[in-house]
Amino acid sequence: MARAKRGTKARARRKKILNMAEGFTHRRKNTIRRGAEAVDRAKRYAYRDRKAKKRDFRQLWITRIGAAAVLNGVNYSTLISKLSDAKIKLDRKVLADLAVFDPAAFTAVVQAATGARAA
Repeated sequence: MARAKRGTKARARRKKILNMAEGFTHRRKNTIRRGAEAVDRAKRYAYRDRKAKKRDFRQLWITRIGAAAVLNGVNYSTLISKLSDAKIKLDRKVLADLAVFDPAAFTAVVQAATGARAA
């Protein structure tokens, strides 16, 4: 049986790491050990920051909705409660977009929510 050598597998593994390290600076882009460390760290940060991005956007949406709600005479928590009671199913992303880009529609949503509670 022919002798099997591992050169191609090892080279492929190293090449994969260096391809992921493309764009890094100094030795991190062209040495295996430093590149692997940098790629591992970058992957950890990427995973963490995908979660943080979701938190940051939700916080932004809540701030925008709260500011627009105050302009319509109701605070954020009351508005969300009344939307729920009125069975108006708009998520925070859509509400924030309405608040910023179409204030008249946001005002209509607020009035529908508060009117549905009183009726």
